Amino acid sequence: MTEQLCRWGILSAAGIAQKNWHSIANSGNGKIVAVASRSAEKADHFINTCQASAPVPYQVESIEGYEALLNRSDIDAVYIALPTGLRSDWVIKAANAGKHVLAEKPAGTSAETVREMIAACEANSVQFMDGVMFMHSDRMPAIRQALDDKSNVGNIKRIASHFSFCADHQWLSDIIRSSRSMEPAGCLGDLGWYNIRMTLWLMNFEMPTEVRGRILDPAEPLKNSDTVPLGFQGEMHFASGVSATFYNSFRTHLQQWIHISGDKGYLEVKDFVLPYLGNTSEFVVANHELVAEGCRFNMEKRQQVQAVQEFSNNHQTAQETKQFRTFANCVLSGKTNSYWPDITLKTQLVMDAALRSATQTGQAEKPE
Repeated sequence: MTEQLCRWGILSAAGIAQKNWHSIANSGNGKIVAVASRSAEKADHFINTCQASAPVPYQVESIEGYEALLNRSDIDAVYIALPTGLRSDWVIKAANAGKHVLAEKPAGTSAETVREMIAACEANSVQFMDGVMFMHSDRMPAIRQALDDKSNVGNIKRIASHFSFCADHQWLSDIIRSSRSMEPAGCLGDLGWYNIRMTLWLMNFEMPTEVRGRILDPAEPLKNSDTVPLGFQGEMHFASGVSATFYNSFRTHLQQWIHISGDKGYLEVKDFVLPYLGNTSEFVVANHELVAEGCRFNMEKRQQVQAVQEFSNNHQTAQETKQFRTFANCVLSGKTNSYWPDITLKTQLVMDAALRSATQTGQAEKPE
């Protein structure tokens, strides 16, 4: 009996799609059928580059034009890596063509566009999911278990996170990345989406009552809402009493950490977006203690490193591969899962509120 496979089409020859070519190839339940770009030459170049790096033992067809790929009957699902400003239109077109959709993040230019995308997917009974790979890591349930054990962190009080990388001039001057119409949220969308998602996940998707944002490094003089942020800081406050802060930048060296503080200890992940190269994904639980004995005040270091066996970099056990495997399992089951579009919309709502606040001199905004 032949094993059933999810047949994939890739919309866009963007660099991030190369990574996910490898993930689909290693998923075990997916097959790449075709790649579409604005020209067949670009699609050919993408396929040849991927085949040289992570070859698949079958021919992948190059397609000129995204519509032509969506019209094919031999494709079940599409991975869409188009710029954010174009994404919603093609998600809706893909859904109307009966294709399941895994799309890059941020999901859309606004919560309104995300609602339209989700509605189109629901109307056509196709799955929607955004491309937050760490949601599929085995480290996530291990973190949840550690937090649920109140002897580790106790009651969460504060969450702080940072995701940045220092981009070169050529990357920053790319016409898409500096365009308000293509990538309006700048580093907040490209990087902050991960910080917001992780914070919401830690809060079991309790929505903040108040969100504030500030653009620290605009791509142009900060004078109106057309600014594309290259540096951003955000703050969230929750009815449960928890507060959270996050920082993103295209001009600060690569960092990707999150720190969860409680009344008993803290939990820290140094690589929460992309696990460091290796065969484990780690996090630290700490309960340091200041011990005073007469004149001696000793800061005692008490921490434990916890780890799950999970390779990085598109390995069969890596979070990226698990994402495509999970999505394909959903497609092959014939049943959609509303959890994934629901958390996409919640993430977008918070991101929108942070950006609104930043363009209104940091006043508090409510995600709605």
